Amino acid sequence: MLCIQNISKRYGPQKALDQLSLDIRPGEFCVLLGPNGAGKSTLFQVLTGLFSPDAGDVELFGLSMRRHPQQVLARLGVVFQQQSLDMDLSVSRNLMFHAQLHGLVWRHAQAEAKTLLEQLGLPQAWDTTVRALSGGNRRKVELARALLHKPALILMDEPTVGLDPKSRRDLLEAITQQVRGHQRMVLWATHLVEETLQADRVLVLNRGQLVADGSPEEVRQQLGAATLEQGFIEITQTARSPGNPQAKEIV
Repeated sequence: MLCIQNISKRYGPQKALDQLSLDIRPGEFCVLLGPNGAGKSTLFQVLTGLFSPDAGDVELFGLSMRRHPQQVLARLGVVFQQQSLDMDLSVSRNLMFHAQLHGLVWRHAQAEAKTLLEQLGLPQAWDTTVRALSGGNRRKVELARALLHKPALILMDEPTVGLDPKSRRDLLEAITQQVRGHQRMVLWATHLVEETLQADRVLVLNRGQLVADGSPEEVRQQLGAATLEQGFIEITQTARSPGNPQAKEIV
């Protein structure tokens, strides 16, 4: 499983993550729900080794990120918030580059790459330049790339930003199939409550702390609101109200 143990991260006097702890088990689709500035991106930067935490550690199947970063990172698949494909290369060249970074032999990985594209509804995109694809299809290519080396954990950092409703729904369905079909762990970060509907667990992050954890219905009850959306709005507005001396912007 993924085990996040008392992670803390500061930017000067501001706490981005405040002794955050949580576990994710294989086969769980977890949505990390938080407003802009809650600490979601900071957590993903820690999980992907871009930042080192000030305290705490991350373990994946017992391997410590501090002590065994290469082994941990090899088991991750990541779709970042910002697009990271080479726009001027074809879909196949983008996937080939990723396969080689992970030490995969391309002639062996091609079949898996083509299968992933077909599963994501892009069987004809193999030789297409990324720039010629729609935003939603580019995201699907990024997901195919993240899955190519068969990771145990998939990190999705606000992947639907800028997508239309159909593309958002298609991407959610694609990742759900990966969880159900391959028992992968998924941590999906978002500030959109509607993206929690298919989740096994919702993790509400606010000001670097986990304030609710459970099924969508359990989280609604924990927040004490008629709907999950109402509870989410109320708790985040309270934290950011002008009368709250602790209300500071974090990442």
